[in-house]
Amino acid sequence: MTNRRLILTLAATTALSALALTAVWARDIPKVATGFVANVLCSETFVTGADPARIFAETTAAMPGTGLIGWALDYKIDRARRDVTVTLLGLGRSHAVYREGLGCHLDHGGAVADILLPATEAKPSQPLLPEIAGPSVVAPQSPQLAAALDRAFAEPEQPPFRRTKAIVVARDGRVVAERYAEGYGVETPVLGFSATKSVMSALTGILVRKGRLTLDQPAPVAAWQGAGDPRQAITVDHLLRHTAGLALGSSLSASLASVLEPVNRMKFMEPDMAAYAESVALETPPGTAWNYNDGNTVILSHLIRNAAGGRASDVLRLARQELFDPLGMRHVTLEFDAAGTPEGSSQILMPARDWARFGMLYLNDGVAGAKRILPEGWVKYSASPTPNAWVGIGAGFWTNQGDSFGANYRTERGWPRDAFFAKGTLGQYVIIIPSERLVIVRLGRSPNGPPEADGVFELVRDVVAATGKKAHAAVGN
Repeated sequence: MTNRRLILTLAATTALSALALTAVWARDIPKVATGFVANVLCSETFVTGADPARIFAETTAAMPGTGLIGWALDYKIDRARRDVTVTLLGLGRSHAVYREGLGCHLDHGGAVADILLPATEAKPSQPLLPEIAGPSVVAPQSPQLAAALDRAFAEPEQPPFRRTKAIVVARDGRVVAERYAEGYGVETPVLGFSATKSVMSALTGILVRKGRLTLDQPAPVAAWQGAGDPRQAITVDHLLRHTAGLALGSSLSASLASVLEPVNRMKFMEPDMAAYAESVALETPPGTAWNYNDGNTVILSHLIRNAAGGRASDVLRLARQELFDPLGMRHVTLEFDAAGTPEGSSQILMPARDWARFGMLYLNDGVAGAKRILPEGWVKYSASPTPNAWVGIGAGFWTNQGDSFGANYRTERGWPRDAFFAKGTLGQYVIIIPSERLVIVRLGRSPNGPPEADGVFELVRDVVAATGKKAHAAVGN
């Protein structure tokens, strides 16, 4: 081939690639952007009861890069139909629909799975976890705790703003301080985003205890059972630790820059998220590389549904009977995709106190009252570090154990080494510190960067100083 022909061939190939990329951008960016906003607006308008204008402004302001297109986004709330429509310059349109008791799902225009809500008991069973607080907001039980909450809710003079919505601090099984932003209270359900993954991890543990799932055997995914399919090597442990190796891209940052990741097509353009995730080829051999993405937890959610009985209602029944009711979590909304699979990567809403109750289960080694909810050793397993996970992640939780960059970064800034936590984008945390007998819940709408924009490092330092062993020793003296 002559140099001239080679240059022409390369130029033509580059031009075609650019056209293809432009076509992908034209198709995917509007749908992903509008899908994310529609889902959040719907959930927080009809489940949380928040003001949609405030939700829209704070969410778009918190996501890096979204300001570039925020001016072009438009939304419509139909309270009679209980749905939300979001558009982007007419190039993309997403429609989210609310269903009583089920929260919201993105409507892609096809069939939507019918979900029968389990019957509610006339007289709810008595929680196994002792009550953590009375009906009123618990005032900080020391001036030091009050100052800690003051700092956590204070806004800097210049952005990025924290927009803290709720903080609950519990020590030894009781709330010792809590505070809420205007419009939020002890029964206000708040979207946990990826903190939802930790709840899916707990449901996995319950099914392992029951013998319906195993950690180290091939995951029972029908799409992977073909002869010689290398995905047969993927285990439940790989899915929990984000080492499955599927070529789905990354979910580590929620920003405009991540819009073209395949995992976002899964979340905002596919009616059956699990089917899409399960169809993706391997990028790396299972267990050899760490890559955090929502597809791992969506596949895990599909396995949970199947192991629970095969129907969405079976998952709800399992979650209520085995996890929510025993802990006294009475205001939980678990959302599903259009195919009836739990959207376990990001779509659980519950009040800050219920997030705290969930954290207490892990503080108490998976036991509520005298009943073991999680298998023996499950909490230790959840907090154990995943090799090569530089942010510091265990199995369904983030962790300060091990020698990862993330674990060391947090401990250098005052977090105890034994702390582990559920974490959701835009500033959601359920932090468990066994050595201090503490659970700290912080919920808000904060930007993902810079690292300390949400104030959580300062909050943990302040709370440990105000409530920890050293503080109690000083009082004793």
